[in-house]
Amino acid sequence: MEATEKIKWKVTGMDCPTCALTINKYLEKEGMENVKVNFATGDVSFELKGQKNESILSKGLSGLGYTVIDHDDAHAPAQQHTHDHDHGKPGGWLKTNMQRFWFCLPFTLVLMLHMIPALRHSWLMQPWIQFAITLPVLAAGMSYFGVSAIKSIRNRMPNMNVLVTIGALAAFIYSLYGTVTGQHDYIFYETAATVITLVFLGNYMEEHTVSSTQAQLKKLAQTQVVMANMIAYDQEHNENIFPVESSALRTGDLILIKSGEQVPADCKILWGDAQVNEAIITGESVPVKKESRDTLIGGSIMVDGTVKAQVTAVGKDTVMAGIINLVNEAQGEKPPVQQMADRISAVFVPLVIGVAFLTFIINWLILQDFTPALMRAIAVLVIACPCAMGLATPAAIAVGLGRGARNGVLFRNATSLENFKDIRQVVFDKTGTLTTGNFSIAGFQILDKNISEEVFKNIVYSLEKYSNHPVAKSITRNWKTRNDVRWKQIREEKGKGMFATDKEGIEYGAGSFEISDGQTGADQHNIYIIRNQQLIGTIDLKDELRPEAKTVISYFRSKNIKTVLLSGDRHSKADQIAAELGIDEVIAEKTPEEKLQIIAEKNTQTPTAMVGDGINDAPALAKATIGISMSDASQIAMQTAQVVLTNYGLKHLPLAMGLGKHTYKTIKENLFWAFSYNIVAIPVAAIGLLTPMFGALIMAFSDVVLALNSGRLMVKKVV
Repeated sequence: MEATEKIKWKVTGMDCPTCALTINKYLEKEGMENVKVNFATGDVSFELKGQKNESILSKGLSGLGYTVIDHDDAHAPAQQHTHDHDHGKPGGWLKTNMQRFWFCLPFTLVLMLHMIPALRHSWLMQPWIQFAITLPVLAAGMSYFGVSAIKSIRNRMPNMNVLVTIGALAAFIYSLYGTVTGQHDYIFYETAATVITLVFLGNYMEEHTVSSTQAQLKKLAQTQVVMANMIAYDQEHNENIFPVESSALRTGDLILIKSGEQVPADCKILWGDAQVNEAIITGESVPVKKESRDTLIGGSIMVDGTVKAQVTAVGKDTVMAGIINLVNEAQGEKPPVQQMADRISAVFVPLVIGVAFLTFIINWLILQDFTPALMRAIAVLVIACPCAMGLATPAAIAVGLGRGARNGVLFRNATSLENFKDIRQVVFDKTGTLTTGNFSIAGFQILDKNISEEVFKNIVYSLEKYSNHPVAKSITRNWKTRNDVRWKQIREEKGKGMFATDKEGIEYGAGSFEISDGQTGADQHNIYIIRNQQLIGTIDLKDELRPEAKTVISYFRSKNIKTVLLSGDRHSKADQIAAELGIDEVIAEKTPEEKLQIIAEKNTQTPTAMVGDGINDAPALAKATIGISMSDASQIAMQTAQVVLTNYGLKHLPLAMGLGKHTYKTIKENLFWAFSYNIVAIPVAAIGLLTPMFGALIMAFSDVVLALNSGRLMVKKVV
């Protein structure tokens, strides 16, 4: 089996979404898999396959007109890269589209002076003077559009810049012919200059609007580097505090965080307590109380209090970096709705050149006049906008995912965002999902009179401390002891419980009613303790419902979405919770294997979302149309789920569904606009109702319309 390596790059030079498609096609052609190209941030990721190495692929991208930034630079803010589109020339004399526009504008305005009657016969209007004024604009245009066009044609992947280059050069060469032959009616230098200038403006506006859709994500990214107060001890054990950048922190470092400061990295409180604002992660501005042994998330704000803490994660291992990475990766994904647009974009440029050529021939034959026929052909070239089709999906997804991340909803891929539109039923796990998972011990019973309370608690603690189940965690928190049993061997059976053997060979178990093996008819207890297959005690726990659970279930009922409770717990407990919350169907006493089977069956009937948080939910989460995990869930459940709700975020579930549906709706609106625009604009230009100058202006605004429509998602009511 071939070894695969996951590669992540920052790539500059993408000046329109069609460029992302070009890079995608190139890497796939070279045999790479799982290729994701995010036009908005310049992120490119793929799995390296076969004999190809990174440097060969990097050179290949340079040949296409893009630059791969060194990995060390790849952590620089995305904003810096999206504005530095210089097609492989980072040190270019005009670095950004905005600079190019301002450089070209004065020359173009001078060329337009002939529109003022009094200046029509001024010396500025002399053909050779106009030729000289146009040259700097043409040089700027060809060094950018021309170079990109030639490279794209050479690689058999023509892009939008081919259309702009042909249009501008046709107007310039025709005007030069008129100048040389003294036929002043043939001079349209201002057309060549205006097309170049306005497309630079359009590119800048597109960049600006698309990068502004990244605003929420950039806010998260900007919290990555802050100053930290590091604690160090000298030889006399005196405490010294000195400032360092958070990027210099390492796991295990001690830091001091004071009131009003930003938490510089993920850490665990060793001393002190505080009120912490975690809005950067959860969207909730109400401060959360944190005390000794609680974890703090890098980027959150200390509202009140001072703590000493130990750094638990830095760099790409932090919660924040994980969120940013998840969102960036998801933005590079293409949902099914985009695939048709991509197929059309791939043949769009040659098609438009063909239409422009036909426009020229037909108009020349009908009008018997070369000049208007050429102007109409140029108008067709510059008004066509393949970028609109490429931008339709990334713009909407960037906003949808950004808003989700800001409000505690992380989508692992764009497909799951789109799939929400089909969900007709939601299956909930019980413990830790609808309930808080924070149990308290309501009571316990020791059935073997030879076992003291202390020994009983010791046995239970020693078994349960090896489990990650919320029930086990609650017991270990309540019955913690230093005299725990040292087991010879211990194992966990998912859905059943913990089993261990001590040094004397005595077997113990703590688990569900099933392990009592019929020794009692009382099935209402939460945990049964056995020793050498004999029942020695039972424990009763009480679990509180999440305060937002009822509201969430009511929301789904109002949308005619069926709710199902799927639990490994006893029927009596599950029925009680379902009745309290108003859940439609209860399926209880199920093992992880049975849960998987039930989800598979429900999925065949109707698209199903599952919400869970435990290790035993992981297979079922993977099987559901959309698996949704709580962020305080086990790592395996988070890895398996397509959507993660941060910070006990059950309340964010309606937002996740609303964002999914409205993002898909926005993509459809964008694609409708992109197709309609091209279908209407090209014929209008072909029959002479638009000059090339207006064509260039309208083309520029077509992308801005899409970006603005996508931007509405940031404020639109989705729930």
